[in-house]
This record gives sequence, C-alpha cells and structure tokens, in this order.
Amino acid sequence: MPTMETENNSNISRAEQLKQQANEAFKGHKYSQAIDLYTQAIELNGENAVYWANRAFAHTKLEEYGSAIQDGTKAIEIDPRYSKGYYRRGAAYLAMGKFKDALKDFQQVKKLCPNDPDATKKLKECEKAVMKLKFEEAIAVPESQKRSVADTIDYHTVEVEPQYTGARIEGNVVTLDFVQKMLDDFKNQKNLHKRYAYQIVLQTRDMLRALPSLVDIVVPEGKHFTVCGDVHGQFYDLLNIFELNGLPSEDNPYLFNGDFVDRGSFSLEVIVTLFAFKCMCPSAIYLARGNHESKSMNKIYGFEGEVRSKLSEIFVELFAEVFCCLPLAHVINGKVFVVHGGLFSVDGVKLSDIRAIDRFCEPPEEGLMCELLWSDPQPQPGRGPSKRGVGLSFGGDVTKRFLQENNLDLVVRSHEVKDEGYEIEHDGKLITVFSAPNYCDQMGNKGAFIRFEAPEMKPNIVTFSAVPHPDVKPMAYANNFLRMFS
Repeated sequence: MPTMETENNSNISRAEQLKQQANEAFKGHKYSQAIDLYTQAIELNGENAVYWANRAFAHTKLEEYGSAIQDGTKAIEIDPRYSKGYYRRGAAYLAMGKFKDALKDFQQVKKLCPNDPDATKKLKECEKAVMKLKFEEAIAVPESQKRSVADTIDYHTVEVEPQYTGARIEGNVVTLDFVQKMLDDFKNQKNLHKRYAYQIVLQTRDMLRALPSLVDIVVPEGKHFTVCGDVHGQFYDLLNIFELNGLPSEDNPYLFNGDFVDRGSFSLEVIVTLFAFKCMCPSAIYLARGNHESKSMNKIYGFEGEVRSKLSEIFVELFAEVFCCLPLAHVINGKVFVVHGGLFSVDGVKLSDIRAIDRFCEPPEEGLMCELLWSDPQPQPGRGPSKRGVGLSFGGDVTKRFLQENNLDLVVRSHEVKDEGYEIEHDGKLITVFSAPNYCDQMGNKGAFIRFEAPEMKPNIVTFSAVPHPDVKPMAYANNFLRMFS
C-alpha cells in the first residue's frame, strides 16, 4: 500500500504537470482551459502560491477581476513574501479602477523586489494615477451644480473648413447617403468633421432622453429583428455584420446590446455609426447601455483617450452625458427580455420596477441598475458572488422565476466572450450573444448575432469570424498604466 508521503509526492508531481499544461493553454490564449487546469493543480496541492497567482492572471485575461483578487489574496496568505501574489491582485484592482488598493499592492511588490526596475516603474505609474485621481476628486463640481455640456453646444455655429472633403449633413436631416459616405471615410481612417459629430451625438441624446428605462419593441408579423452583443470598438467587424445581415433600416431593425466602446481602437467610429443610424431612422436601431458605457470604464479602457485624440475634450464629457441617457433593457413582442448583463440579487423584480429606474447617472455599485449591467449567469442554481467583483452570478432557477413572474419566454444578454459567439444556458431560457470576434485581437472567438422572426420569435443564431483591420492595436488609446499590465 502506498504511504501517505508517497501519495503526497505523487500529488505534488501531478500538480506540477497540470501547471505546465495550464501554462501552455495560457500561452495559446485558452484562458478558460488554463483556469480548469490550474484548478486541478490546486485541488492536488493547494499550498503552492504559484498556482493561485497563475490562475489569478488567467482570470484577469477573462475580465474576472473579482476571482483574480480572491486568488491573489490566497497566494499572499500562503506566502506573504511571494511578490507575484501582490502583483496579480494589484493588476486586478487596477483593471477595476480601484487605484488606491492597487497602489498598496505595488508598494508591497517594490518592498519585496527593491532592485527590480519593472516594479519601480509600475509603482511610479500607480502613484501618478492615484495623485491624478485625488486631484480630479478635489476639483470635481458637485452633481447638483453641474451644467449639462450638451446645453452649451450649438453645432450650427461650428465652421466647416473649405478643405474638408468628408461626409456632410445637409441641413438637419441625417440621410442614408450621408451615412454611407461617412462609413467609407471611416473605413479609410478619415475623421468626421466635429460639426457633424456634434449634430449626430446631440440629436441622438434628444431621442434617447425621451425613452423609458425599459423599451418595448414590437416586431410585426412576418417581419424580423436582429440582436447584436458587445462590439467593443471593432468597427470593421461591425461593417461585416452589416455586410452579412444588411444595413439597419425600418425593415431590417437592430438592437445593439451595450459595450459599443472600449478595448477596440475604433470605438469612436462604432458609436458615431450606431448613433448616425439612430438619427437616420429611430426605429432602425435600438441601443442599450452596457457596463462600458460609463466614465470609469472609458477612462481606463481606451474610449476617453480615443475621443480626446480624434475629436476633443468636450466630446469626452458629451459622450459621458449621452451614455447616461441609454435605456437599460428592452422587451421584444412581450416575450424576449434583452439586457446587457443579467438578472437580480432578489426575486420578485417586475418589468415595471425596471421601467421606474432613474437611469440618468453613472452606474452605481449596487442595486437593480448595477445588476442589469454587470451580472452573469452561473450553471448551478441559486445566486453566487460575481467573478467580476461587481454584480452577481445567478442560476437557471433565478432565470426561470423571473421569466414566469413577468410572462416572458427568454432572456438574451451579452457581456461575456464566448468561443462560438454565443452560448445557450439555463434549459434554453437564456442566450448570451457576443458580437466582437477575435476579441482584443487575441481570443480567437467567433462573433454572433440573433435573428428573430415574428410571430414565432424563435432565435436563429448566425456566427461569423473576424475580418482584417488596419494595424492599430486594441487598447491603443487606453490608460498607459493599464497597458503595462495587459
């Protein structure tokens, strides 16, 4: 019979093999597989801080920052002198915009590795980010005293220089001809004139402000309707969706389900395109807020820097205002509930409760609005903590009760990368759709969209692969500090 010591040695040896396999999966961008393998290694030898820190890194790659923080903390508990534990946890705090927590961890990294130039550099960047945050907090105007930036802009007074050769809006009406010319310009990496960008964004704002927080969509019998998930600044993949499924129009309407911007470096082109179609024909396109339509995310993940670079500082404020006007959820033909993130930490939430949300603000860190934007499904029943550190995870029983209580058939949500561009869960009652193929130029996933035909409203899922784009890397405009850790 094998002794306890022999068995332990065997477990330790097997755990090391699993770690090596996990490292290989990680190198191949197979982060979910890497997490599974690190987990198996941890089950065999849970006292190895390296396994926990490595798994934290894989969680970070999947934007599961809550899980990354837990794993980093566990690595630190096992070995308080293991610098990678602090490093991984600090990077996850940073990705969530928790700069002060990140700073504490990077101070610890520097203490443990005083002569490491990389640790010194990252600590300096972190200190700078915290100082900037403190300065912004000190000069911030209270919400009650803030003036709407939109109310200070009159786009009619913005002069168009004679040498400008790009797309032009004649008068106040955004036409299909204008949109098509603008798309060609964007394709060739030409910018739209500020005058027309102002006009599109301000007209969209007026339309969005007039909508309820939960929008009802009616698809007439014999007609179809398309739902797309996250696009994340992947403009050339957005054009490919229109190639495959037709341009938005009254007869070919779309709902884009949040996370239009950030990460991809053509976010401005994406959002201006979607807004222009909304101006051209309001019933051709519906837009929902995602967790990335927020100041804190845009500051970190690229949209703010991109807008500043391609347009101006005032547009940064203007987009932030307009994002606060985006509806939070849609119901199609009284049967399909569409939301960016997911469901709630309590039962009994009615559609009327969602309609009643005052959405004209930055997303809070808890409550119904936060959960709509941030939550994720889980395979097991009940509710659990969020992998992301915000919102929660909810099971099939939660989905089933929500649908029954509101006389609905299906939940469609986005918010998560899926290898095939979609995933059907919770006994077919919940579909995740994600429309950014080869996300961040490295995940290798497909994209997808869903077509519903009335009156049956059965989901018909179409998948597609990424198309080439100009050589501008994802996160090109992102917070410098974050890029150092990605």
